[in-house]
Amino acid sequence: MKKRTLFCKMKILLLLIFIPTAIFAQETITGKVVNKSTSEPIPLVNILEKGTSNGATSDFDGNFSIQIKSIPSTLVFSVVGFNTKELEVTTNAELTVYIEEGALLDEIVLVGNRAKPRTVLESPVAIDNITSKELAISAQPELDKMIAFRVPSYNSTQQTVSDATAHFDPSELRNLGPSRTLVLVNGKRKNQSALVYVNETPGRGEVGVDMKSIPAAAIERVEVLRDGASAQYGSDAIAGVINIILKENPDKTTINIGSGVTTDGDGFTYNGSVNTTINPDFGGYINLTADFYHQDYTNRAPEPGKDLLFGNVFQPDPQDVIDGKQTQLEFDQQLALANSLLDGSHPWIQENPDLGMTLGQPEYDRLGVAFNAGFPYADDSAKFYLFGSLQKREGKSFALYRAPYWVSDPFNLLHASGTEYQGFQPTFETDIRDNTFTAGNSWEMFNEWKFDLSYTFGRNAVDYEVNNSLNPDLGANSPTSFKVGGYKFSNHIGNLDISKTFGDVSLTLGSEIRQERFVTLAGESASYFEGGAQSFPGLTPENALNETRSNIGAYAGLDWDVSEAFLISGAGRYEEYSDFGGNVSWKVAARYLLGDDKGAIRASVNTAFRAPSLHQIYLSNIQTLQLEDGSIGQQGTFNNVDPVILDRVNGLGVPQLDAEESFNIAGGITYKFTPNFSVAVDYYNIKVDDRVLLTNPLGFDGDNTTVNAVEQVLIDNSIQNITFFVNAVDTKTQGVDLVANYRGIQLGKGSLSVNAAMNWNETDIDGTITVPQKILDAGYTNIFNREEKSRITTARPNLKGVLGFSYEISKFNFNLNNTYFGEVTWQHPNNPGFDQTFAGKVLTDLSVSYKFAEWITAKATANNLLNVYPDEIETFGDFGTDLGGRFRYPWEVNQFGFTGTILQAGLDFSF
Repeated sequence: MKKRTLFCKMKILLLLIFIPTAIFAQETITGKVVNKSTSEPIPLVNILEKGTSNGATSDFDGNFSIQIKSIPSTLVFSVVGFNTKELEVTTNAELTVYIEEGALLDEIVLVGNRAKPRTVLESPVAIDNITSKELAISAQPELDKMIAFRVPSYNSTQQTVSDATAHFDPSELRNLGPSRTLVLVNGKRKNQSALVYVNETPGRGEVGVDMKSIPAAAIERVEVLRDGASAQYGSDAIAGVINIILKENPDKTTINIGSGVTTDGDGFTYNGSVNTTINPDFGGYINLTADFYHQDYTNRAPEPGKDLLFGNVFQPDPQDVIDGKQTQLEFDQQLALANSLLDGSHPWIQENPDLGMTLGQPEYDRLGVAFNAGFPYADDSAKFYLFGSLQKREGKSFALYRAPYWVSDPFNLLHASGTEYQGFQPTFETDIRDNTFTAGNSWEMFNEWKFDLSYTFGRNAVDYEVNNSLNPDLGANSPTSFKVGGYKFSNHIGNLDISKTFGDVSLTLGSEIRQERFVTLAGESASYFEGGAQSFPGLTPENALNETRSNIGAYAGLDWDVSEAFLISGAGRYEEYSDFGGNVSWKVAARYLLGDDKGAIRASVNTAFRAPSLHQIYLSNIQTLQLEDGSIGQQGTFNNVDPVILDRVNGLGVPQLDAEESFNIAGGITYKFTPNFSVAVDYYNIKVDDRVLLTNPLGFDGDNTTVNAVEQVLIDNSIQNITFFVNAVDTKTQGVDLVANYRGIQLGKGSLSVNAAMNWNETDIDGTITVPQKILDAGYTNIFNREEKSRITTARPNLKGVLGFSYEISKFNFNLNNTYFGEVTWQHPNNPGFDQTFAGKVLTDLSVSYKFAEWITAKATANNLLNVYPDEIETFGDFGTDLGGRFRYPWEVNQFGFTGTILQAGLDFSF
């Protein structure tokens, strides 16, 4: 009944959105925005018709065109590094608008306040506003990396040998995990990815948004709200909100092409994008973007020249001879094999000192399109809008190499008969699709009440293939290529937002209806038969599912400008979920402007929550992974509704998942020392209760005389380890953000700008970890070991900083950016003596561009100019730490990857 009611409400929303509307005449204002001190054009200026949400952006030559309701009207011009300017327009003659250099803090932002746009200076909470030009400076291939090299409190790194995680890259704000950052596109919720990060990487057990899925060429700017915002935007906003604003109506078509390669000669890339706008005769705009990107894999595998992993695993036990389990000849042969692996004398190792490994970034191809359209009507008092994106990525990463002494090929499936068998390296290949679509209608009625009604559909899907592999249990009938299944996640969202300003008071009201669906698709039978395909046994029919849930939320907010300087803001939200009930969150914030427009003092306190994702409730699979003793075996993840996990009599008695809840406080100050030099400092303290975690693997306890409840599950399912999701840990995160900008420094005949930012962050586990009673009675006192604890406390840098310089002179633009990634610590699951701290490092990026003409610019970039790599792994004698020498650099606490220097060049065209 709940689902039927939800769909009825959806249909009503869609009917309201698509009510036919009449088109009325508008006035078009054109002009150019220039720097008052240098008379040079200013690109990417935000132009807003005051008192409305109608806006436009100047192109790279400062030209703009905006359709307004009527003349006279007031336009507001704002851009990074310049003072905001208001200009009354009394004629439709072409304008030349002069604006003065100023500070970043004057930039207008939309996120964080549903009543009306405010500048970063006026906001009662910390917000970063990053333009498309600033994003492009990093020359990173995806949006998540662009933000990571600009916002210190945001982290995202390339993973390796981690199945599908290598193609998504967990990313997060304030080191709180991918699940606790809400992502919006044009203010509307972006769908999560279909993937749960279950491998040994940061964010293990969590679900995030596929940040690679939106073409960077379609983005006008990115607003990063660094404060809890569940009371305004709903679940997932514990750490903050990222709002991606798409381009609307630039005057010119832009085309970008480029290519790159590492200084090691691998990782070759080539890419291209186009962005253009169509302006229909009846008014409005249709902005279109298409892009493609190709990336070859890189390989930074070590050459240990010996295999400590299998050398130790294969060590025979003399007692087996005494017990009759082995003959003396078998013992001697096994001992000789083990010793040859340990000392590197094995013939295959001598020919393959790198153990056949391929470690680095994956190979993949990406093709994406995006659109953003708006059609004003009713004298610009209303607008019908559409936006969305569609992307397809096909990628290939590599699993652990199956040496000939590890997995045999007796039926010549992967090597020709009569040739010497050399083993094989399975590939893990993904087909990822992400698409989102929003349609909406905004209008005014009933004495300037503003309404915004919208519908959003989003979907992310990933299908898996394992190639160059085999299933030993199928013998000669085993294929060498396997379709091993996949996952899909989708949502339908209806939003109604209402706002009204009563003098100094702004009121906002709204409601959201959402339905989510999570689908698991089984692989072909050969992929999961018995032990399954080597590297990734296929998802079984028992894993397959199609589950949905719905929720409805309602919110209210109030902003009161008590005086010209003092603002008080409050919000409250209630959400009701079909699977676990309701939640109430609230927020109160205040801001006081300092005199002479010098800055502001601000503070906020709020509660926030995160509903457990459908993925975490229903995910189940079996994977081939490194076990706790260093060997390789099968690990099963069972979902939270499976009787194996839930049943208190025949299962493990684990409670069903519930929502996480948080209490956040924040405070800060912004200050302008000069019109060009500004600083913002913010402190935050975030307590999260009942965090959903994926347990560490639980295996056999070593006592062969009894079988406990956990071991019975392992035996019944033919696996060596089991993991599951549970609400079990409370955390406390505190930190400081510092942002400083010095713009428009005259240096010779050019202009220099300096930006500096820093984040210090510390997360601690608060109290003890809750262990379900039946598991505790079985003797398992710890379900979240030292390694898992470190994954949420020390796997990301607790100190990260950015220092960037941008210098413009004549037709040249030089950008030098230094990013400091602080130290990270990997903790051994059991032995503190095997822990390792990897030192902090600075990565330097240099880019140079030259404008040959108004329509063409050349650019060259060196990422990681000084070829900096992380510290190498020190095993302290524990062969499991680096899988017997297979890994040279850390992968579980990856700071910035290990690709080295990347050289890139390209051309930008503008017509």
